[in-house]
Amino acid sequence: MMRKFSITWSLVFVISILPFISDGNKPYKIQISELHDKIAGEWIGQLIGNMYGLPHECKYIAEPGPEKWPYGYSKSLDKLQKCDGAFSDDDTDVEYMYLLEMQKFGPEPTYVQLCNAWMYHIRDRIWLANRAALGLMHFGYTPPFTGSKELNPHWYQIDPQLINEIWGVTAPGMGNYAASKSDWAARITSDDWGVEPTIFYGAMYSAAYFEKDIRKLIEIGMKALPSKGRFFGTAMEMINLYAKYPKDWKAARKEMAKKYYLNEPEMTKTIWNANLNGACAVLAMLYGEGNFQHTLDFACAIGFDCDNQAATIAGLLGVINGFKSLPANLYLPVKGWEKPFNDKYVNVTRYDMPDGKISEMIDQTLKSTIDLVVLKGGKLSGNPGNQVLTINSEAVFNPPLEFCIGPLPVMETGKPVDYDFFTQANKIYIWSLISGNLPEGLTFSNGKLYGIPSVPGYSKITLQLSNGKEQITHNFNLLVRGENIAMKADTILANVRDLNLAVLDSCWITFGKPMYARNIKILNDGKTNGVGSVFYSLAAKSNIPKVDYYGYGWKTRQKISSIALHTGCLEEFGGWFTSLNVQYQSETGKWIPIEKINISPSLPENDIVFFQPHFVEYMISFPSVETKAIRIIGDTKIQDHWHKYTKQVSGFSSVTELCVYH
Repeated sequence: MMRKFSITWSLVFVISILPFISDGNKPYKIQISELHDKIAGEWIGQLIGNMYGLPHECKYIAEPGPEKWPYGYSKSLDKLQKCDGAFSDDDTDVEYMYLLEMQKFGPEPTYVQLCNAWMYHIRDRIWLANRAALGLMHFGYTPPFTGSKELNPHWYQIDPQLINEIWGVTAPGMGNYAASKSDWAARITSDDWGVEPTIFYGAMYSAAYFEKDIRKLIEIGMKALPSKGRFFGTAMEMINLYAKYPKDWKAARKEMAKKYYLNEPEMTKTIWNANLNGACAVLAMLYGEGNFQHTLDFACAIGFDCDNQAATIAGLLGVINGFKSLPANLYLPVKGWEKPFNDKYVNVTRYDMPDGKISEMIDQTLKSTIDLVVLKGGKLSGNPGNQVLTINSEAVFNPPLEFCIGPLPVMETGKPVDYDFFTQANKIYIWSLISGNLPEGLTFSNGKLYGIPSVPGYSKITLQLSNGKEQITHNFNLLVRGENIAMKADTILANVRDLNLAVLDSCWITFGKPMYARNIKILNDGKTNGVGSVFYSLAAKSNIPKVDYYGYGWKTRQKISSIALHTGCLEEFGGWFTSLNVQYQSETGKWIPIEKINISPSLPENDIVFFQPHFVEYMISFPSVETKAIRIIGDTKIQDHWHKYTKQVSGFSSVTELCVYH
């Protein structure tokens, strides 16, 4: 009977608010003083949630947290006292960085501008999809490629939903705009359903300026999602669980954790999964019933990567009710403080990013918000001290005009090509080929390259992108390769041929186990991503430096002038080469080094983990050699790691494919 009731309740709940969601015909208006108060509530609320949740981060997995509420700041209090103010963490520091970029470039910075900020300011203290995206940026790629499933193996993790609330904050009452811009920004690090909770939050933050009911806000967030997307179904199920167990949050949490953690497919089963943690947030909001303190405690107790939920939801409640509604004991936790967190935001996480006054961060956000609203058709009116902002609720987000740079097509003579230069971020614009010659056999039309190339070699072209008012150009160097003779090799050469599963299982790994291939046979199977595509040369427990090699042998002599190394996913503790050379086998069986090799792009300028890209290709070219065997060889990195067992693992390399061309 209860299950039947919960489904009926949920459906009525959704239908009852649809008119609110779809009503965008008349503009919203808000006093600047109220707007300022709500932005202050967001920043200070988010800081409260971040520091309140940190002691509970990833602590409640098998079981929820205890009902010993309120939890208070516990361990975070010492750091608050030491900093004499709030301190930066990954729940707020990227948003602060984005705010600084909006000050420089206006309220709609480009992907390239944001990426430049990432590469300059972010040099450590970054994980999962964020770390993978940063490595791809240093490799030369831009979003959305930095978050794509093909290149970023952490695309499904929590990262984007904890660093992008600012796009909803600065778009009050512009729900469609906020959802679209949040989607756009989330693709810096993530893809597919991994971005959906970020869209959900963006829509809720935007609506929270004019809607106080937390249940209605949840449904507004759901309305912004693809109705057949994964997170829409997850959020609906959380609504049903709340209706089924209105007084028993632990029962709801147990069912949620069973489905979205214990029974999650192995490839995406982590405690940082975006869908899982999004589900935790919906439950915390429902059981918190709009009460700030209760919601904070539920966000922590429901668990998994819970400081992120605590920060995001606390910021949302700050927008709903404004700074004046926040409990003073939470923003004045240290004796002697007279202003929220002593009006200090102390940067402890990002390179060369200034400390901030919280009051100035609020004022800067207010200015960016007004600038954006006016840019998108709104209006600021009235006298100073009594100004009103009129908002165009029908505002639309069009991504800035820019090329999105990612992998160029891998083209071989005689094989069909069907490649899109355009992405979701720039496909609405007009594409033109303005100079250069395409490879013979290929055609270019409005961003698409297709045909069958017939002649190997490089072709330099210049493309133009236009929005009808302005245009930009970019040069591309296309390569048509000959036949990949790795497929015809009689022997695969490698110093480690089988993955030591016992060593792998002892390590702090962050990918689903189906990703890892058991042996080196995958080196020439044509597969560069997905289940069983990645080989790790993990062989034994040892902290001794190691040299790895991979190559092929043929029964007959082959003429070879280039090799393409496709790297796999990388761990925090290693997986990459710090040097790379090529050797061929002489007629007497001796390995001869090739002196003049060119690696394009070059290996990262240093061997720090944050510069290493997942799933990329290094093209190694050299003067032609004739041989029956060839290999790449290089040093592998031994990366210090906090995990006690991982510290005992030798260097290793991660590869998916090694291609060899005439």
